[in-house]
Amino acid sequence: MNQPVSPFRMNLYMVLGTICLHGLVMVANELFFRRAEFLQGIGWIYIPAGTRLLCTLLFGRAGAVGLLIAGWFACYWYYFPGDAIRATSGTLAGAIGPYLVYVIAQRRYGLQASLTNLTARRLLLCALGCALASPLLHHIWFALHGDDNLLPGFMVMFIGDLAGALIVLYTAKGVLALLPRPQRLS
Repeated sequence: MNQPVSPFRMNLYMVLGTICLHGLVMVANELFFRRAEFLQGIGWIYIPAGTRLLCTLLFGRAGAVGLLIAGWFACYWYYFPGDAIRATSGTLAGAIGPYLVYVIAQRRYGLQASLTNLTARRLLLCALGCALASPLLHHIWFALHGDDNLLPGFMVMFIGDLAGALIVLYTAKGVLALLPRPQRLS
């Protein structure tokens, strides 16, 4: 009766969960932090950066795929309608940066599926890496397309992504601390 879930189905659930969570957090960011925007899509507080990191740490490649799908919806229909190149580049930078941090953390720290070996220090390093990777990829694209005044935008995006990642990660940590601990079977 309790048959194990197939790997395909589990990956599908992780992709769909990432799409839902990231989509909800993007909406929440628009509702609560829109006035904290420096430029469209670059804010002093950007909590979707936190779900990008959280979903890739929890779900790996499936999380990155979910971020791509959610990002495409947001970029094509809300942030940059009519600008397919900008929407695609922003979506790719937003998903690849956190995934690269995940791959590096997995190799360096031997991440377990439960993330139990992800200490507070390692979590902070992952947040810093993610807050650096995504803005760097975005601004490389901006530079290649002749955008001026890159340093202020990069700094605001770095600060916003770091703040958003820390808000989401420590909120998740607080929620997990409220849950009852699993009982050991004797």
